[in-house]
Amino acid sequence: MTQTYEDFSKYGKDFVDTGLKSFASLSKGAQAIATETTDYTKKSFESGAATFEKLLGVKSLEKAVEIQTDYAKQAYEGFVAEATKLGELYAELAKDAYKPFESLVAKAK
Repeated sequence: MTQTYEDFSKYGKDFVDTGLKSFASLSKGAQAIATETTDYTKKSFESGAATFEKLLGVKSLEKAVEIQTDYAKQAYEGFVAEATKLGELYAELAKDAYKPFESLVAKAK
């Protein structure tokens, strides 16, 4: 009976330690995602403002369409690149958060 309690206590402690490690991984990953999102938002805003300034100085409709087309193309390419990068960060976050629990799952088998 005492051995069972000690085993249960040890598994409980291991589970709490593992949970704390997982939480640290989640926190680190969330911070990386927030930083990346902030950087992308800043770049996107600056690009939009620069394009708007160019459009204010344009003298012809053709030039305005060219500037707008270039902006749309760059914005789309930037969005796709950012979405890919964020997808990779989320996948890494999930993998890192689960990693501490792998040892507990192996012990349980």
